[in-house]
Amino acid sequence: MSKVLQNAVKTEAGVEVNGIPVQPIVEKCSGCDRICEFEGQQFCASYPIPAKKWTSGKCNFATHVKVEVAAKAKVNPLKASKRAAKGH
Repeated sequence: MSKVLQNAVKTEAGVEVNGIPVQPIVEKCSGCDRICEFEGQQFCASYPIPAKKWTSGKCNFATHVKVEVAAKAKVNPLKASKRAAKGH
């Protein structure tokens, strides 16, 4: 369910929130919890230009994207036991 965008004003240049112009969300934003609605359009509540956040891969504000955790590096058991014996 979308929230309503607070302090939004429609101007000739587009929609502004507190004097900052905002752009509508892109398709990749669909399903995010940060989406707000204003006059039938959907906007991001966290970032004014959502398309820019997706240029480097994933948007760091996206609540609907699962983050992949990299596997831990393998530790050589012999070195680990020596470190433990030294107290490091």
